[in-house]
Amino acid sequence: MTDNCRGSGHRGHPLETEQTDEQATLDELRREIEELRASRRRLALAADAERRDIERALHGGVQQDLVGLAAILEVAAASIESDPASAKALLDELQREARRALTEMQELANRIFPPLLEAGGLAAELRAAASRAGVQARIEVDASPPPEIAGAVYFCALDTFERTPAGTQVVVMVRGEEGVLAFEIDLDCDLGSEHRAAHDRVEAIGGQVTITARDDRTTVAGSLPFSR
Repeated sequence: MTDNCRGSGHRGHPLETEQTDEQATLDELRREIEELRASRRRLALAADAERRDIERALHGGVQQDLVGLAAILEVAAASIESDPASAKALLDELQREARRALTEMQELANRIFPPLLEAGGLAAELRAAASRAGVQARIEVDASPPPEIAGAVYFCALDTFERTPAGTQVVVMVRGEEGVLAFEIDLDCDLGSEHRAAHDRVEAIGGQVTITARDDRTTVAGSLPFSR
């Protein structure tokens, strides 16, 4: 009697296997498309929010400062002959207010795009951002990326600094290696693993970001295509 079942383990038909592989590929492609759409939406919403913040800063801050400076100057001009001492006091106040307004303008400009990034000053801008946020940072930058790449790293670090409790120890390492700019932000607190708009900015120019948060520590690590 012939055993028709000899060696008859279940084997998928080549066509079925091919269809399964194609379905898996399609599912992965759909997932990537959805992630891309979500990332673009987060970027658009973040850009709109940033523009609103800048508009409020211009209207409620810089514009009001200029109105106040103009009023002080007008009063001082009217008092020069009749009350020189008061005019001098007003001019001194005008000088102080002008310096404060200039500082606010510089801070607003840094929020839009830090000027030193154009000159390869990523390390200096990172130190300044950490100082403004009140975190204790050790910054090491061993690369001179183009402005768009430096900006992506800067805003990723800035987002981290601004969410970190004051006084926290932070280490930022940036280095260029084999056509890639790699960066790592390590801090002594748990910020969670939520994906942020600043991370989308890195991924929008071909980079990637991973976030590890555990045991009261957070590490934000990323890489971007980079040519020295």
